[in-house]
Amino acid sequence: MYVLKFSGAGQGAKALVAELICGELARALGLPVPELVFIELNVELARTEPDPEIQALIRASEGLNIGLDYLPGSVMFDPIVEQPDAALASAIVWFDAYVTNVDRTARNTNMLMWHRKLQLIDHGAALYFHHSWTDPLARAGERFALIKDHVLLRFASRLTEVDAALPLKLTRERIREIVALVPDQWLSGDSTLGSPAAYREIYVEYLWRRLESPRAFVQEAMHARTLCV
Repeated sequence: MYVLKFSGAGQGAKALVAELICGELARALGLPVPELVFIELNVELARTEPDPEIQALIRASEGLNIGLDYLPGSVMFDPIVEQPDAALASAIVWFDAYVTNVDRTARNTNMLMWHRKLQLIDHGAALYFHHSWTDPLARAGERFALIKDHVLLRFASRLTEVDAALPLKLTRERIREIVALVPDQWLSGDSTLGSPAAYREIYVEYLWRRLESPRAFVQEAMHARTLCV
């Protein structure tokens, strides 16, 4: 059983692009992420849906969508109840700063506890640079000020250690392989860059440049942590 992410909802296909790229980047870094699959949505399902808004959503999402493993029995992560290992918390904070994930806060943790282990979900709000293609590569070295609101920041006492280890797991070729998973149709709704290949190249180059040392997003996370502990 899978949780379907609709291409016709919210930010549209860009949310699915972020979900796929970030989910697989997290997996490459050794972080816990539910299985991601492609799901073909048949518009005929709208015929049996009584809610007009959901009918419209199904019709707008006809074709290829993305699904996450349902993880039966999982519960939402509660930072008051659970205190994750410092190394894992640091790695998650590092990752979210790297992909500019605005959506892992106390209000909306986007983490589940499944069999007593953390699982990272919902990365559709990350990589927000792709909502505006104005000189995206110039923004690759930017800090990520919103990391100050990260729900795990106070537990992330090993940022220096993970910053030395995690970049070694992401070669340019590995990033390219992950970005290549994105279907053409999710990259063809915007005419700014022309071809899906051009968009893929920007994603690869942006993510690769973001790993260049010194990493401002790590410095920002370290500074933010000194203010919250």
